[in-house]
Amino acid sequence: MIAMAISRRTIRGAKGPGKMAGGSEPSRGGAVAPALRGGNLVTHFLDREGVLNVEDVVKRFGMSKLQLAETIGVSPETVYRSSRVSAPKTQARATEMLEIVGRIADWAGGERQAMAWYRAEPIAAFGGRTAESLVKDGKAAAVRDYLDHIATGGFA
Repeated sequence: MIAMAISRRTIRGAKGPGKMAGGSEPSRGGAVAPALRGGNLVTHFLDREGVLNVEDVVKRFGMSKLQLAETIGVSPETVYRSSRVSAPKTQARATEMLEIVGRIADWAGGERQAMAWYRAEPIAAFGGRTAESLVKDGKAAAVRDYLDHIATGGFA
């Protein structure tokens, strides 16, 4: 589990878009790929029809489809059937997850670390709940607002 306290210092130490703290760029399949933030991370996974490509998401984050289903709060069958993957609920949950992970990737030290934070780090402002549990309960906007508050100099 990552012990990550989001603070002003963390934000000041973060590099601009495309760079992780420390100046390196995350790799993807052996090739260097820029870190993508927020909505930019989401668009990276969209196919030509505007549907998130589950295969690309699980590869990028080194997880199984079962782990992805658990992370976004849908049944495992959902991520194995194309008709269910393209359902509005599934797309919305996956999009919200990727937006939040993309927003904190620089602060966390990379996309995979951001995913670990998303899944496991309790947020004191939300009674110790994780971003994952909040998104599953339909509170992604509250998490985004919280991250915006921190990014503009507010306290956790």
